[in-house]
Amino acid sequence: MESRLRWEKVLVCQLLALPLIAIAASAAAIEYKPDPRKVVRYAFEIAETTFDPHKVADTYSNIVNSAMFDTPLLYDYLANPAKLRVNTLVALPDVSADYKTFTLRVKPGIYFADDPAFGGKKRELVAEDYVYSIKRLFDPTLTAPQLADVEGFVLGSEEYIARARKANKLDYDAPFEGVKALDRYTFQIKLKNPKPVFIYNFAYCPFSCAVAREVVEKYGAEFGAHPVGTGPFRLTEWRRSSKMVFEPNPNFREVYFDAEPNPDDVEGHAILARLKGKRLPMVGRIEVSVIEEMQPRWISFLGRGQDLMWRMPEEFANTAVPNHQLAPNLKRLGLQFRQSPLLDLTYTYFNMLDPTVGGYTPEKVALRRAITLAYKTQDEINVIRKGQAIHASTPYSPGVAGYDANFRTSANEYNPAKANALLDIYGYARGDDGYRRLPNGQPLVLKHNSTPTERDKQIDEMWIRSMEEIGVRIEVRKAKWPDLLKESYASKLMMWQLGQSASTPDADTWLNALYGPNEGQKGNQANFKLKAYDDAYDKASQLPDTPERIRLYQEMAKLMVAYAPWRLGLHRIATDLWYPYVIGFRRPLVQSQNWWSRVDVDLTMQKEYDAK
Repeated sequence: MESRLRWEKVLVCQLLALPLIAIAASAAAIEYKPDPRKVVRYAFEIAETTFDPHKVADTYSNIVNSAMFDTPLLYDYLANPAKLRVNTLVALPDVSADYKTFTLRVKPGIYFADDPAFGGKKRELVAEDYVYSIKRLFDPTLTAPQLADVEGFVLGSEEYIARARKANKLDYDAPFEGVKALDRYTFQIKLKNPKPVFIYNFAYCPFSCAVAREVVEKYGAEFGAHPVGTGPFRLTEWRRSSKMVFEPNPNFREVYFDAEPNPDDVEGHAILARLKGKRLPMVGRIEVSVIEEMQPRWISFLGRGQDLMWRMPEEFANTAVPNHQLAPNLKRLGLQFRQSPLLDLTYTYFNMLDPTVGGYTPEKVALRRAITLAYKTQDEINVIRKGQAIHASTPYSPGVAGYDANFRTSANEYNPAKANALLDIYGYARGDDGYRRLPNGQPLVLKHNSTPTERDKQIDEMWIRSMEEIGVRIEVRKAKWPDLLKESYASKLMMWQLGQSASTPDADTWLNALYGPNEGQKGNQANFKLKAYDDAYDKASQLPDTPERIRLYQEMAKLMVAYAPWRLGLHRIATDLWYPYVIGFRRPLVQSQNWWSRVDVDLTMQKEYDAK
């Protein structure tokens, strides 16, 4: 995988060579209906949170929403590194030379799924829908996670949102120079300062998926349970936190499979040869179950309750893919598999506002550094992850723009002796019970949070054993992931171990989560505020992918290690398995991109498989 994505080169190549991935249908086109016998079933390990795309902060809900709603751009299904292509636009956005103005032209003839909110009429997607949708990010009653990508960056955003906060209501009809429609099909976004990576927001659903104002206003607070978009699928059945069923949107436009795999991508070219030119979506039904525990999810797949195992639990890696090869018993079943290094990162954040672990004084920094030095990351990789991960040494993953394979930090150093020395030097003395106390003599107790899954139970035990080595008491509190997320955004958690997938193929996707102005709800859950870091981020965000920007990224990485608002964990490797009649599956590099419309089911092969 190439380590950096150079936007200027990608833009030139796309403008010169790439065929459009979508072709608009005329109003008189014959209704297309995929074969309803073609069904793909698989499972999530985490429940959906909402079908309101602009309130989503998790990968799983984003995958679902990306099937029902449309972003202006998307990533080529088979390209590596990630490559932007048009989705609902007539061409790639016009980007000013100073990276401050983005002009986008919507393709005519795209329609929303039918809904009573439209009064029985076909409702066309227009520029104003994207303007309204992006304005929703500023609505104080919505608390959109992507507010961090617009507040302070979009021209006039501070004044616009200040008025909304004062009134506790956003005036969607008020003039706003930063986001506006130029005509029926053209809209424009203006930034205060250059920001080349801003282009990626137009391929990220929580930022730019189009919703219809009539639908939002009709359903109000219940809009998140009534998704109506222009995407390839619509929700037809829903049992909250249990099962979701999706079927093709009858109003979906004509779109045909196309992609551009690398010249040496044999598998990618085989997929392209088999599916090129087929109308999307190709399947008639997608069924998504929510199975949180690893073993039931695995058993369901082996028992044909699922057609695809989306990220096989690491617990079964040694038996299912020993030495990264498919086990003989699974090979006899004809199973297909692929291992993909993910653009993701696990880390534990420390709440810098917490009186125990937070703060910037030497003794507080020493405590966080000691905790970091004592955690056995290699044991997590070997024992819990079964080798399906690699150490993280930077707060961004290999494969994203800005990553330098030659740059390393001491972020994942395991050295309990050094950890104990730090605690001794800075006054965290041991009491009679062998556990350390705060410098003021009060008990030192870490409060760790995690979900009830089997994997998290193992990680909890790893934390407890690691802290025992340095005499630090740690208590574990269990709660459901959505509940922990709400508490985290409200800055109520002391510490929490998270896994975060890239929302863009650039290091900025993680670095902005330590940017001071993004504290709390806007993504900086550690509430880390450091002027040197913020200054470096401000400078880097205005640069294209250059050596100077990489240097600034590395400077931020060093500051993160020095102050330790995060304990860096690892970059995961995903193993996906599927039955041979599922055709064309490829895990997207940016995992939140929906892939359902790009797969097919070979009914003849499925019938033969069932007869065995």
